[in-house]
Amino acid sequence: MKLYDTLYIALDALRANKVRAALTMLGVIIGVASVILLTSLGEGARSYLQEQFAGMGTNLVLVTPGKTETAGGGPSFASNTVHRLTFEDAEAIERGAPSVKGVTGIVVGAGTVKFRNRTRGTTIIGASENFQEIRGLYANVGSFFSEDDVKSRRRVAVIGRTVVRELFQNENPLGRRIDIDGTKFRVIGIMEPRGRSLGFDIDDLVFIPVRTGMDLFGLEGLAEIIVQARSAEQVDEVIAETRDVLMRRHRSEDFTAISQGDILATFNLIAGAMTTLLLAIASISLLVGGIGIMNIMLVSVRERTREIGTRMAVGATRRAIRNQFLVESTALSGMGGLIGLALGVGIARLAQAVAPAVPVRISPWILVIAVGFSLAVGVFFGVWPAVKASQLDPIEALRYE
Repeated sequence: MKLYDTLYIALDALRANKVRAALTMLGVIIGVASVILLTSLGEGARSYLQEQFAGMGTNLVLVTPGKTETAGGGPSFASNTVHRLTFEDAEAIERGAPSVKGVTGIVVGAGTVKFRNRTRGTTIIGASENFQEIRGLYANVGSFFSEDDVKSRRRVAVIGRTVVRELFQNENPLGRRIDIDGTKFRVIGIMEPRGRSLGFDIDDLVFIPVRTGMDLFGLEGLAEIIVQARSAEQVDEVIAETRDVLMRRHRSEDFTAISQGDILATFNLIAGAMTTLLLAIASISLLVGGIGIMNIMLVSVRERTREIGTRMAVGATRRAIRNQFLVESTALSGMGGLIGLALGVGIARLAQAVAPAVPVRISPWILVIAVGFSLAVGVFFGVWPAVKASQLDPIEALRYE
């Protein structure tokens, strides 16, 4: 029997029991849709992290106080550790590491910013003058503070757009004085709008010179030092050079130097593990759908025993009978897979339209895998009923009531 004839007979049998076929496909439909939705969320989260890290600057090495034995994780903002990183450490790295393009020391603190009778609690970041180039965050109105501002501990501030909106409303903040935790600062610049990144509102920040920030918060050490390599190929060299400089100054490795790529790799590993876990959970629905297909096909073999006997009596081979039922089960799972694919992609697109903030990324490979897996489920769970049908005795099948 030709493949076309086998497929026609299989589809005709499915049309004869539309409701049963639809209910049988339901498990596969839900399974495939779940696989697509969950993996799209996992891939979306991974893509979102990559985009956010790329927006933080490129070729960066983060140096934090304290020795960490395992790679990964974000920087620690614990500046009160026994082994401190100092402003002089940052200067020494910039002078003594040939592969370094730029260095900025960082201090971070929460503070209350006040202008006239309006106040706002926000995050204050103390940084060096080249923070803009290193982190890719620029002041597009006024100016950022200079090297002289940092060394002279001047009380100048560059503020984000949210701070401007909440404190100054329609007034021009340039040249105005604001109060940060009881200390007067002159506004010299406004940062370009950037929105949220990794859960932080970049527009709701106030930047001040790093040494001024240490005085403001009563700190003796930096939260971290950000070092930028001249190129991606030189990141490992920068880590080695930074380690050498600090080892000479500290006499021990009481710090951690980790590249931006290492941190991203750790997050990718976590995101990948989550995606795999979600895929495994969603696959359970496909297996349940496969068991449903096998159950229905076994019922179908019993119901069509006389038909099988008749076909064998007029010359149908056992192979043709087996292929007919195998094609039926594969057609069931395949149609369920295609409907599940359309449903999963549709829901993912709808979620993206309704909530643009939700990271959703539909990869072509997952569509192929989902449909391929559904077909494999149909073949795997259809083998037993198909073999059972092909092994029926024609005489006994014809006598079956």
